[in-house]
Amino acid sequence: MKTQTKLRTLTIEDLSIGYAHRKQQKVIAEQLTFSCHQGELIAIVGANGIGKSTLLRTLSGMQDALDGNISILETPMKQLNALEIASHISVVLTEPPASKNLYVSELITLGRQPYTNWMGRLSEKDHQAVELAMTQTETIDLAQQKCYELSDGQLQRVFLARALAQDTPIIILDEPTTHLDIYHQAYVFKLLKRLASEMGKTIVFATHDINLAIQLCDKMLVLTPETHHFDTPCRLIEQHCFDSLFPEDTIQFDTKTGRFNMKN
Repeated sequence: MKTQTKLRTLTIEDLSIGYAHRKQQKVIAEQLTFSCHQGELIAIVGANGIGKSTLLRTLSGMQDALDGNISILETPMKQLNALEIASHISVVLTEPPASKNLYVSELITLGRQPYTNWMGRLSEKDHQAVELAMTQTETIDLAQQKCYELSDGQLQRVFLARALAQDTPIIILDEPTTHLDIYHQAYVFKLLKRLASEMGKTIVFATHDINLAIQLCDKMLVLTPETHHFDTPCRLIEQHCFDSLFPEDTIQFDTKTGRFNMKN
């Protein structure tokens, strides 16, 4: 029996990221090459300032690449306009939203903007997509609350629901568990895992919760100042890719347990 090949949704080849100012370029990371497939949960990890958020903005088309290529479903991103990218990739960033005064249902409905007409009128398909997104994220009971009334954990689920309502094959998130306690961190990670496996989404996110990422992710991208590694968590542990991620005088990676621990 042949193993079914998963659809490749995102392809990155020799990518350089950073910032261009006039004729000068500030390169943050370069020669990044990896591929993401349907149904995979993928974490991007590394020290502060290594380029995780810059990479996510570049992958989502919000920031131009300095060099290299990004393809979405085998089509170069350079050939897609903003509306086409929005129909393929939904994004959840860490910036405080300007829409906290909206009702939860209104915020989630904004995910349908790439598909509504110029009047923003919702079709039956749009309503169904919103309802499915709220069901998957357990936000139906929050629908008539204002977003500013929510806890951080509830608000994160609402942002995920908005991304799901956008109905894209790829979801990109920047630090989705920031400001959450350990229970809600685990809840969000398990929710992302379920959305990837059950709904076939490709979910790529940056995180500092490396221990949780190792336990639940299908693949991980490890960024260091010198290079990058992309593989399953088990293979990355076997290759000692986590060992030099942080200064060893403070924190060490235990290859036996697959966890970072404080050094006494």
